[in-house]
Amino acid sequence: MPRARAAQPSVARPRVVHPRIARPRVIGIDHLVLRVGNFAKSKRFYDGVLGFLGFALKYEFADAAGWSNGKTLFWIGEADARGKRRPYRIGDIGFHHYAFELARRQDVDALGAFLAKTKARIVDPPADYPDYGAGYYAVFFLDPDGMKLEGMFFPRARQKKGG
Repeated sequence: MPRARAAQPSVARPRVVHPRIARPRVIGIDHLVLRVGNFAKSKRFYDGVLGFLGFALKYEFADAAGWSNGKTLFWIGEADARGKRRPYRIGDIGFHHYAFELARRQDVDALGAFLAKTKARIVDPPADYPDYGAGYYAVFFLDPDGMKLEGMFFPRARQKKGG
């Protein structure tokens, strides 16, 4: 009977890429599409939140809409009959949450105030989240289907982008 060997930890080896071959680079997220249970209700919600965050409605169809901030398109589309059979649940395979990166802590506070004024479901009000990194400041909220969204400011993330 062969003797079992103890599993050895695998070590990731750097991928060797020929220096003259250009690799594709992601330069941003072009668009995101969320399926929603009640299109009209969700459209009102997203039109308010996205409008507050500087997005403008760019595309509008009977069962889909897309907003743009000049860099990213944020789409919603009505779920089909099978998709509407059970409600969205954080923890299922798929979407967990989407974080909007904001320029300043004050922007997170302003978003929190806007959400409170519009009676949006705020999960966690604007606060520091040091477990996510020094200076991480965010507000967490839910859309009409219970999908989690976040407005966040992280100074270290902004510093990395510039340097």
